[in-house]
Amino acid sequence: MTAELNWESGEGLLGIDDPAAWDAACERGERHLGTAVIGLAFNCPLEEASPRIVRAMRLPDAAQRGFAYTAAGTAARLHGELTPELYAALRAAGPGRRSIAGHAIADTMTFVPFRRLPLWLKGRTIAAYVADRRDIRRLAE
Repeated sequence: MTAELNWESGEGLLGIDDPAAWDAACERGERHLGTAVIGLAFNCPLEEASPRIVRAMRLPDAAQRGFAYTAAGTAARLHGELTPELYAALRAAGPGRRSIAGHAIADTMTFVPFRRLPLWLKGRTIAAYVADRRDIRRLAE
């Protein structure tokens, strides 16, 4: 699939399945690296995609960084787990509402079994559950 990649337009990058092609594009400073890292999340084993997702989270372009966090959420959905490096990157980005990592953290809390979550995410999961129950009770009154 790598032969059909167009780094200028972004066409075909969701089908990328070669981490070395992403690495080479990153070294060249190509555009659409965030888009391509989502493709790696879809098409590669987690252990191969993870370091590229973390690297993409540090890209200078904010939109491309956002796609890297989408890739982390995608990886959580597909694999039911993340690597320690991805958990660390999500935690560093901050779990707040306005955090760039917010959706990726929510996906992780939804699709990774509770027993596999790191302690900091277990705490957030419990807090979210309690808040949801409180809101349900308040709305039912």
